[in-house]
Amino acid sequence: MPLPQALTALAPFLGQRLSTSKSDLDLHGRSESYFPPMPPDAVAYPQSTEEVRRIVEVCAQEAVPVIAWGTGTALEGHASAVQGGICVDFSRMNRVLEIRAADMDVTVQPGVTREALNTELRATGLMFPVDPGANASIGGMAATRASGTTTLRYGTMRDNVMALQVVLGDGRVVRTGTRARKSAAGYDLTGLMVGSEGTLGLITELTLRLSGIPETVAAGVCAFDHIDDAVNAVIDTVQMGLPLARMELVDHATAAAFNAYAGTSFPECPHLMVEFHGRPDAVAEQCARFAEIVDDHDARGFEWSTKEEDRRALWAMRHNAYYAILASRPGARALVTDICVPVSRLARAIEETRADLACSPIAGPILGHVGDGNFHAILLVDPAEPKELAEAQRLSHRMVGRALDLGGTATGEHGVGLGKRDYMAREHGEGWQMMGAIKTALDPHGILNPGKLVPPL
Repeated sequence: MPLPQALTALAPFLGQRLSTSKSDLDLHGRSESYFPPMPPDAVAYPQSTEEVRRIVEVCAQEAVPVIAWGTGTALEGHASAVQGGICVDFSRMNRVLEIRAADMDVTVQPGVTREALNTELRATGLMFPVDPGANASIGGMAATRASGTTTLRYGTMRDNVMALQVVLGDGRVVRTGTRARKSAAGYDLTGLMVGSEGTLGLITELTLRLSGIPETVAAGVCAFDHIDDAVNAVIDTVQMGLPLARMELVDHATAAAFNAYAGTSFPECPHLMVEFHGRPDAVAEQCARFAEIVDDHDARGFEWSTKEEDRRALWAMRHNAYYAILASRPGARALVTDICVPVSRLARAIEETRADLACSPIAGPILGHVGDGNFHAILLVDPAEPKELAEAQRLSHRMVGRALDLGGTATGEHGVGLGKRDYMAREHGEGWQMMGAIKTALDPHGILNPGKLVPPL
């Protein structure tokens, strides 16, 4: 691979923003999950679409891999440089370009983080609602088709990205979509790019759909003696059409991790955490109805509040669940796997997963966005013990197989990356080969995030 030629061509216009320092390479070679370090050969920090175009054009000429980097919070090895190459870090393309409050949309660069965008929007009475938990970059969220805690009401990134500017694998710059609320004009190229995980193009600009900040927000929590009761309460709530904004499940092990990590006093049993948005009277009515539903499933009462400090404390605890669980076994790494099934199959999926975990020496707290049938197991392993990683992979494999048998998917929100690629053929059949053909058409040199998502070229 003629990397030196590529670096020589890039240095004149990137200057100090082209790095080969060990600290930079190590930072961009790490993973949030169990994957070993896979550093790139260099890191580029572009400031414009034109610079991204020039980077990709040079790398295409020299057959050097290009890997996009947002904030590095993905869990399936999406940004690992499996073949080396140049990592394109978008942290310096972090501007909110234009807010159009009247049309309820905004155009941003990919390095803007979710929290920074909502801070910028606050004075408009609007918000960007997708909340994957981590303070991820908007570009990374689009590339992985992120969702999260608010999906029930506001949808995933697929539902909230209206248009994109993308640099393809040969250096062409294309725009997909428009600011119109609907279109019947040709293929949905925006939808194609959202979730492509950097394998089809590098996103350099995004136009996003915004939502109004709700008049009233109420958050609440209820505990159950048995996780089956909590799951059945979820199913009833969804089937009755109660308009929740968030609906999260944590099991007893996660509740215990909260207490140890944050000094809380949660009963160490399964819990549902919920949130409602709307007018004050509607929110109060919805909370009352939810209380009736969970009471039918033997909940230990339902406590809710509209105070911002109470809501922030509840969701901060949920968003820190991953780190709380990691801390419950010092020195451990995590294989974090997620699946998604039809809501009617949720109880069976969780019950059988719990049975597998009960027979395993691996700890695997369960939590997730159960209102849409999505849940996670955080499988804790000693990185010095290969047998533990093998056992965690076996458990994850059984979870995925179960999800596919139940009409679900190998990943509801984490994406494919390295960790779930082996399941794509079973889930998609010939459709996976079609994805490979699209990859070849848009990235003819095969340089964009190689080794991920699509069949081997």
